[in-house]
Order: sequence, then C-alpha cells, then structure tokens
Amino acid sequence: MNLNQIAYTLGILGTVIILIWVGLFKFTAVEAGAIKGLVENHFAMGWMYKVMSVQVVSNVIGVFEVFTGVGLLFSLFYRKIGIYAGAASAVIFITTLSFLITTPGVFKMVEGFPVTDFFILKDIPYLAISLMVYAKSKG
Repeated sequence: MNLNQIAYTLGILGTVIILIWVGLFKFTAVEAGAIKGLVENHFAMGWMYKVMSVQVVSNVIGVFEVFTGVGLLFSLFYRKIGIYAGAASAVIFITTLSFLITTPGVFKMVEGFPVTDFFILKDIPYLAISLMVYAKSKG
C-alpha cells in the first residue's frame, strides 16, 4: 500500500468515524435541540419541523448520517457502493456548509474579526474526501 492509498483510507476512516459518531449523537435530545436553529432556517430542510417533531427530524438526519458512514466504510471493499456513499456524504457536507449562509447570526464580530461556528468549517475537507470517494468509485 503506497502513501496515497494510506492517506485515502485514513481520510475515509476519519469521515466514517465522524458520520457515525455525530449521526448516533443525533438520537439525543441535546443534539436534536442544538441543530434545530440550523435546520429550521434552511430552505431545503425547514419544512421537516412542520410534519415531524424536533427529535424525529434529528433522528432522520442521524439515520442518513450513520448509513452514509457505513456506506463509506464498505466503499473500501466494494467500489460501486462508493458511488452512492460518496454522493450521499457530499450532500451531507454541502448541506452543513450551506448553514453558514442560511442561518441568521451565524457570523459574529469578535474584536473586529469575523468568526463563525467553526465546527461547520471542518466539513470542507470531509466534502473533499466525499468527492474523492465518488470519483474513485466511478473509475
């Protein structure tokens, strides 16, 4: 296994850990409440609170994240799964990054410097890994 393959595998495994860990955390009331402000202001997701409770919305998102994480793991062994898992994880991370635009008050000024909820910015490299999985799986 060469360094490029080791780095690729490490990137996938790190993304898998984050998706499964954060996805499972979505099943808690604390996380369901924490994401409400992000989700309810999103043009493509806000409608969910009209038909589901705060916890059920969080659970649905969690299921999608966990299944996507498992799919990325299996993409290491089954190339075709990577097409779907790479695309699904790209959707997750694009959506999360779009919260920077759709959530009011997400940027604040601290001592004249713009800051945001930096946990969202971690999704930039995860998006890159998602796109790499998709591209590699397509052949």
